Amino acid sequence: MIGGEVAARLLAQGHSVTALVHNNRDIRANDNSAVAVNEVVTGDVSAPLFGWDKAEWDRLTGAHDLLIHCAATVRFDLDDETYRRVNTGGAANAIEFARSGNMPILHVSTAYVCGTRNGPILETDRVPDRGFANGYEASKASAEKLVRASGIPFAIARPSIVVGESTTGLIRQFDTTYAAFKLIAEGRVNHMPARSDASLDFVPLDHVAAGITALAQNMRRANGGAYHLVSGRPIPVTMFADGIAAFPQFHRPVLVEPEGFDPATLPALERRLFKRVAGLYASYFQRDPQFDDRAAQEMTGLICPPTGAEYLHRLISFCIDVGFLKGAQAAAE
Repeated sequence: MIGGEVAARLLAQGHSVTALVHNNRDIRANDNSAVAVNEVVTGDVSAPLFGWDKAEWDRLTGAHDLLIHCAATVRFDLDDETYRRVNTGGAANAIEFARSGNMPILHVSTAYVCGTRNGPILETDRVPDRGFANGYEASKASAEKLVRASGIPFAIARPSIVVGESTTGLIRQFDTTYAAFKLIAEGRVNHMPARSDASLDFVPLDHVAAGITALAQNMRRANGGAYHLVSGRPIPVTMFADGIAAFPQFHRPVLVEPEGFDPATLPALERRLFKRVAGLYASYFQRDPQFDDRAAQEMTGLICPPTGAEYLHRLISFCIDVGFLKGAQAAAE
């Protein structure tokens, strides 16, 4: 999703772009328009040489001047070996691609490599060795460390929770975050363990894509830095609950202090859905990281568009308009 939008923006600014895909060769921007990249190649980032023979590896490493690495699994329910192979191992293979071609790497990570810490999170903070909420965060932290230790020029982009565009709420595909959101909004998961002072850093996709594009075009200055592509104004979980309740067809989630939450007491269906989907995101309802993005602002010249109650309303309205969430009439029927 991020890769297609970044490719579209780089092409619009006159760059040549090769897209590495796993299976799907249909490259699309977030508005679902086709992106006519210069070349599409299939490969597997988890495999040595991306699964290519040496001649293909040499051809492609010799033909480019920057690798933007944003391939990863973003699921939270996988085993450690899959995270190690795809996210951490994929980064190691991407580093070798960049090294072979004598080019820098722009590595797309996550702001949540900070782990479960609260309070100010600086772009210069050391990435911790432990204290992560899930295997995804841990694998992305390990990947960052490989990039930093590689000895090749690099920059690291760290998006937070990527959601729809700032002005319309538009998003091309509804991934795992939205799946949990749907269960909560439609009342199938009605209880969430949440701290009253927790916040969700929802960042618009257009801000993330614009930030990655700006970094890609300024790698010499960006070299060696990590850059938070975040909202700067996270949404309190209480505002999240209010935003859902503003639509009469939806259910206000019951936010329960974690110490008093026992999933075993939930109704059977809700218990299963909580365990399989919504519960994977429960830690994000219990944290309040305050991501500092001053380095990203200085490097890219970008400030995230306002996020808050109105933005949340746009996100939900878009989901209703395209049928991902039920509309008021469907709910009444």
